[in-house]
Amino acid sequence: MSRSAVITTRVDENTLDALDKLAARSERTRAWIVAKAIQRYVEEESAFHAFLQEGLDELDRGEFYTQEQMEAWFAARYDSAA
Repeated sequence: MSRSAVITTRVDENTLDALDKLAARSERTRAWIVAKAIQRYVEEESAFHAFLQEGLDELDRGEFYTQEQMEAWFAARYDSAA
């Protein structure tokens, strides 16, 4: 069985009203919607940070192109298309 915890936060009145309307439309509780929103946020942010780390690791390994190399590549592509 998975572990859970209670988190308390404050939201403005407009957000709370919108949350309640969403809960009613989807026939879910406020808690369910907030838990799913937090889960989605954590997954997306974790994936983004992993993506950034992958880029930093590539830089550390020297796997990158310099500005000059990229400009030469674009120039060659432009010339071959002309």
